[in-house]
Amino acid sequence: MVRALMLMIALLVPQAQAAIDTYEFSTPDRQDRFAVLTEVLRCPKCQNQNIADSNSPIANDLRHEIYRMLEEGKNDDEIVNFLVERYGEFVLYDPPFSTKTLVLWGGPVLLLLIGLFVLVGLLRKNSRQQRDFAPSEAGGEEASEALSEEEAQRLNRLLQGK
Repeated sequence: MVRALMLMIALLVPQAQAAIDTYEFSTPDRQDRFAVLTEVLRCPKCQNQNIADSNSPIANDLRHEIYRMLEEGKNDDEIVNFLVERYGEFVLYDPPFSTKTLVLWGGPVLLLLIGLFVLVGLLRKNSRQQRDFAPSEAGGEEASEALSEEEAQRLNRLLQGK
């Protein structure tokens, strides 16, 4: 039993160590920039995960590529532009405002305005209906007089449960 446990531990330890990427940066500034870039860039394969958090092979490759470019002395804009040229604006969590992204930026505002117009219209309609059907302030008898004799009898039968 002890042998089997030791064998399992021996087989699992290398896998646990293989999952950790370590990078030796020449300056702490580059390490900080690496952390920021991998947090703000989206993995092209994953739905909504950044490069830092993704375990996909392409995210691993992109982390290596960002590390390489940082060590070559490229600035952040050059790295981001390289990734955008290669993978499109999808890799940006905060895409710039352009004609391509007009719907992305303007869509929520347009939907909010449409929702407000619909809400105001419904509130006005509801207010008018309440005003039209409300009994007058002088007395509630006018509302009951509006019923015909037959309607009043039917209402009384319904209220009495017959």
